[in-house]
Amino acid sequence: MSKIRTIISAGLLMGSASIVSAWESLPTTAPSPANNPTTAEKVELGKMLFHDPRLSSTNTVSCASCHNVMLGGDDNRPNSMGVHGQTGGRSAPTVWNAAFSKVQFWDGRADSLEAQAAGPVTNPIEMGMKNWDEVIVRLKAIDGYQSAFADAFGADAISKDNATKAIAAYERTLITPNSPYDQYAKGNKKALTAQQVRGLNKAVEIGCVSCHSGAAFNGNGNFQKFPVINNAFLEKKYQFSDDKGLFEVTGKSGDKHFFKVPTLRNIALTAPYFHNGSVKTLEKAVKVMARVQLDRKLSDSEAADIAAFLNALTGEFPKQSLPTLPATTGTSFN
Repeated sequence: MSKIRTIISAGLLMGSASIVSAWESLPTTAPSPANNPTTAEKVELGKMLFHDPRLSSTNTVSCASCHNVMLGGDDNRPNSMGVHGQTGGRSAPTVWNAAFSKVQFWDGRADSLEAQAAGPVTNPIEMGMKNWDEVIVRLKAIDGYQSAFADAFGADAISKDNATKAIAAYERTLITPNSPYDQYAKGNKKALTAQQVRGLNKAVEIGCVSCHSGAAFNGNGNFQKFPVINNAFLEKKYQFSDDKGLFEVTGKSGDKHFFKVPTLRNIALTAPYFHNGSVKTLEKAVKVMARVQLDRKLSDSEAADIAAFLNALTGEFPKQSLPTLPATTGTSFN
């Protein structure tokens, strides 16, 4: 982080081209862990599992229900909806570029995509299965999954571990490179408009990069306190502090109101904003962040410039085709 700050400080003196050199363009592939190398067979199986509502107790909710890869990788709801119409207390983070974060969920309670994939399935509000043993019984009852797991992992391979590995392998393909910003960072100075360049410079000037660093503009999955500055008016309006964040995982008082730094990639597509989805527009979110994190009051034009720059972080989405799910022949689970 100190290296990034040093380069940016120099960039402010030397011009926008030097500022851009401090930030990375997004890689086109994501690294996979040694115990789960990416293969085409795993990705195909993971795509099926990601889109299959039969992994939920009501056969109505899939991973894709809250993480729509035909849009911005979330569900554009303030609070995501699970089985029986229940809603949780947080807004769904985008799944696009999640592979570039070292922790998952707003509170960072999962240290990998594999660990994250295991959680929602048995969450009583989200997908509502009693346990993973029940999930495995369902999968083993579907002939098509027997063969898909065998192709990906070998014979008799249907297990929680392999299911979550497959979902994670699929999610590691969800990368959106070559945004206008990426093109600009690589030297195409026509890729950004004049307003977007002003917004880039203003974002650096006021300190956004102190948290939103790295190729995914997410601090690589580090934690940050939110809000930093108490603003009674904004707190009453948006109730940010009702959620204790990381504290709810660790129970440590020093972790209160710490959250994983979210990616700014494709943020123009993922309204409403913040962990509780309480802010509807990007320009308002920019103003709120400046006040409660950086103690800065932005003008309408400054907020509009930064929002214009954030629009330039919308990348190219790999084409998604919906999988044909293995059939439950002649019966149902409900």
